[in-house]
Amino acid sequence: MQGGREVRQSKVSIGMLMMCVGVACLSVNDAFAKHLTSDYSPFQVLFLRNLIALPFAIAIVLFSGGTGALRSYRPAAHLVRGVVWVGAAYMFFSSLKQMPIAEATALVFVAPLFITAISAMFLGEHVGWKRWLAVLAGFLGVVIAIRPGAASFQLVSLLPIGTALFYALLMVSARWVDERESVWTLLLYLTGAGALLSAFIAPFVWHPVPLSDLWKFLAIAFFGTAGMTLITQAFRMAPAVVVAPLDYTALIWATLAGWLVWNEIPEMPVFAGAAIIIGSGIFTVWREHNRERQFAQAAHANTAA
Repeated sequence: MQGGREVRQSKVSIGMLMMCVGVACLSVNDAFAKHLTSDYSPFQVLFLRNLIALPFAIAIVLFSGGTGALRSYRPAAHLVRGVVWVGAAYMFFSSLKQMPIAEATALVFVAPLFITAISAMFLGEHVGWKRWLAVLAGFLGVVIAIRPGAASFQLVSLLPIGTALFYALLMVSARWVDERESVWTLLLYLTGAGALLSAFIAPFVWHPVPLSDLWKFLAIAFFGTAGMTLITQAFRMAPAVVVAPLDYTALIWATLAGWLVWNEIPEMPVFAGAAIIIGSGIFTVWREHNRERQFAQAAHANTAA
């Protein structure tokens, strides 16, 4: 028993470490995206990022799941998810071009609250008053952060919120994918669909890429793929209630990058709003974990009876 408990604790610790490193990788990905969008269209950045990342994604899928993991039972579902993914990435990259990276990152944290609202309103899932209260508190945090009506308010602040909505749709749409497909298959087809769909727009916004910038596109592809891979593994090794809150460490990296690279220092209302959003998100994850545990206990009790 003691040995088994130590093994589980070790896996959880490794999962937490993977989550932190994965989030840091995605933060580096975002920093490169912000830098690149000053010279290139977000669609071109998105196209080259996915095109370069595609061989890495194929290699990861083959290593993790073999050739069988390359198969999709519902290609149309992946195509729809690809459209949502391209929309989310385009809005986020566009927001990075025009606003501080820490502020954009903080506003995207509202995604778990959108997932809760979508699940309740369109999927018929039961959401108790406490979780609804957390959703309302989270959106209050958004209002505090973007300060509509204030002189400092900009419409571009709505782009990260749109990104969060599309990201929530992407997460919910995972239910459309055939249950026989692994998370690695989802990663592969999301990358492939992103490259394919952005390829239709990239020629119209194309800007020649000098050799001096090529390494930046290689970096964004590497860190983006590494981040998603590590985060996926983190959720496989540790409970979501443990690793999911670590996603909010992205705000630390984003704030640090904004300060060191672009001399961006978010105003206090942004941090105040982010604190409320993060608190609401953590509470939502915790309540969801408790609900799933109660369902599992009830199912076990019924089986035993």
